[in-house]
Amino acid sequence: MLTLFVLIFLCVSVSLWLRLVFHQTARGRATDTPTVLLTTMNSRRKVRSLPTALAIAFSVALALAAGQIAPRFAGAQPSPNTNGFTQDQDDDVVRVNTDLVVLNVTVLDKDGKFVPGLKRSDFHILEDGAEQKFAAFTAEETPFAAAILLDTSGSMETRLTLGRSAAIRFLDGLRDEDVAAVYNFDSKVEQMQDFSPGRDLPARAFGLHTKMSTALNDAVLRAADDLAKRSEKRRAIVVLSDGGENSSRASADKALDHALQAGATIYAVNMSDTGPGRDIVGSGILKNLTDKSGGRYVTSPGGQELRDSFASIAEELGHQYTLVYRSLNRARDGKWRAIQLKLDRPNTTVRTRKGYRAPKG
Repeated sequence: MLTLFVLIFLCVSVSLWLRLVFHQTARGRATDTPTVLLTTMNSRRKVRSLPTALAIAFSVALALAAGQIAPRFAGAQPSPNTNGFTQDQDDDVVRVNTDLVVLNVTVLDKDGKFVPGLKRSDFHILEDGAEQKFAAFTAEETPFAAAILLDTSGSMETRLTLGRSAAIRFLDGLRDEDVAAVYNFDSKVEQMQDFSPGRDLPARAFGLHTKMSTALNDAVLRAADDLAKRSEKRRAIVVLSDGGENSSRASADKALDHALQAGATIYAVNMSDTGPGRDIVGSGILKNLTDKSGGRYVTSPGGQELRDSFASIAEELGHQYTLVYRSLNRARDGKWRAIQLKLDRPNTTVRTRKGYRAPKG
């Protein structure tokens, strides 16, 4: 700032001084005053005018310097409503991010245990049969965010207590750094507890009563959209339901698309009674959500199988591999693109989402 002030001061001073010289000289030439007397008078006027000129120069320089420097500090904190480069830059970030495909991958050995130590070169990503290039690869243990969806529709009337118990068991298996939110859904979706490290169900969960309709798709969509705002790289939706659906505004495809866009893996526990009387349609809905998102379908609503399943789900969420690639297919046609992940390791099972829907427009 000092350098700028000095430069402006000197420029203004010289400009004013030259203006005074030319002004006085012009006045002298316009009169009949003898040359010697004129020179003396002009010299005195110049001397008397010098302090005034310097004072003016100082004021102008200070004002100009302040005008040049102040906007720099104001610009350091732009208004969120301003347009221009910042907004364009944000738009670019959004555009680039939508071109990236993120895969959270679970790799298990023949005993169902997580396989550690894999490298980028062990994986091959195929999209619609074409091999893709990696943009990023991580294998570190990281926290995850989970959304628990508890079905409180009429068909769950005799299973609601079992559903609450299942939710508590899942929360008990989380690590200190993991967070979870709890929702219930019937004809509408409500969040009972926001994402937090708490391991207890909110008190209102124990006063819930079942209602007739079931908006499962809306619940998945709501949870996916909330997870998309989270900073955790790994995200999960845990559905505790009998799989019924009769009240959602969103279709099953739309709900699944939102989950895939959020990078959320869906795990579902079928809370209906086991045996030949189990609802095949409801089971199919839950299986479709888990299969396409790379999650797991748990058939038993209780007992040791449920405890073991929740323990392994919590472990795999914390130990997944994250693979990122930029699709070689740049067409924004809104079509489904199938993903196939191959691993150069025998006797292993690989689970990840089956594909995604390309952006449109």
